[in-house]
Amino acid sequence: MSPFTPTDINLHRQSSVLELVYADGSTYELTAEFLRVHSPSAEVRGHGKGQEILQAGKRQVKLINIQAIGNYAVKLVFDDGHDTGIYSWSYLQELSHNKTDLWNSYLGKLQAAGETREALPADTQVIKIQPA
Repeated sequence: MSPFTPTDINLHRQSSVLELVYADGSTYELTAEFLRVHSPSAEVRGHGKGQEILQAGKRQVKLINIQAIGNYAVKLVFDDGHDTGIYSWSYLQELSHNKTDLWNSYLGKLQAAGETREALPADTQVIKIQPA
């Protein structure tokens, strides 16, 4: 078994936290929001460097299902309909080990873009005006 492969993956539905347990006894917890905004899908990453799409309004997103993809990854299903990210064992370990830096970078990007972690009500329309 690869050191990247968790021995257990627990989806805590109430808290919407994914817990990864490894053979060496290490345990990592990743929130649904963190996993959603760092999805490896094209919807989030785009199709190449510089094409990333900032995910805003995901604070309340929930993980509703997890599916094994062979012996190398899992597919996570979120309650906002997102279900196209395939999270490989190595990517999950990268997220786990770099969680603080990745999260702080994400918060900085949100702030720079004038976005928020909060979802807008469904009947809200937003028009962004660029300063002249």
